[in-house]
Amino acid sequence: MEKVVVITGAGGVLCSGFAEFLAGKGHRVALLDLNEAAAQKVADKIAAAGGVARAYGCNVLDKANLEEVHRAILKELGKCDILINGAGGNNPKCTTAHEEYEPGDESAKDLLTFFNIDEKGFDFVFDLNLKGVLLPSQVFMPDMLGRAGCSVLNISSMNAYRPLTKIPAYSAAKAAVTNFTAWLAVHFAKEHIRVNAIAPGFFVTNQNRALLFNEDGTPTARTEKILRATPMGRFGEAEELWGAVEWLLDENRAGFVTGVTIPIDGGFSAYSGV
Repeated sequence: MEKVVVITGAGGVLCSGFAEFLAGKGHRVALLDLNEAAAQKVADKIAAAGGVARAYGCNVLDKANLEEVHRAILKELGKCDILINGAGGNNPKCTTAHEEYEPGDESAKDLLTFFNIDEKGFDFVFDLNLKGVLLPSQVFMPDMLGRAGCSVLNISSMNAYRPLTKIPAYSAAKAAVTNFTAWLAVHFAKEHIRVNAIAPGFFVTNQNRALLFNEDGTPTARTEKILRATPMGRFGEAEELWGAVEWLLDENRAGFVTGVTIPIDGGFSAYSGV
């Protein structure tokens, strides 16, 4: 059955893949991204393949802007059946130089440590990842009330379960996304709106590429540690998320599934290190 799918962060590597996949299944897709040009590029690709997609410049932290975009989507595509909250990310101001405390960190001035993490940067990461779920949900979920087959899919992270070194704000924010997913699922269960999430492990995206690879393309020491801790010994491919996304959004095959976060991580969460 054809549905209207609204995706935030749709210009990124993972969410653009969701958009193309779902459009290929016959759904009409609204691609929301702060970078409208990136979203438009994806929409053009979908249209060239015979699908229906519209791109919208959108700031998920600006409710008035979200409401404006919502009105445009209602006019051009119809009511939202599925909301994928994919906008998120880290900020360099919240990435510590050291993985663990080192003597002198408390007085360091020339590098970023736990003690001088930028408070505004921390707030931005939390807002982007958590409010970036809250505000679009407030704007688009009213479309779902009283209608069958509607659901919300949030994008959490392995960081929600096993916080990574160097990125404390992002890890804590994604843990909040997983918790909020469960809260929303309970709150809207009687309305038959299912709310779930996926927790990707390690995928190469535009946001993390600099942490994973040196300028010459060789893997960083961090990449080597990640792959040692991933039993499959590799990064995931974007399309390896699509099966779980399709299942969670299908009310026939997953109609009794709500409030869960599914790890898709090559075994990372299962591996104890020995």
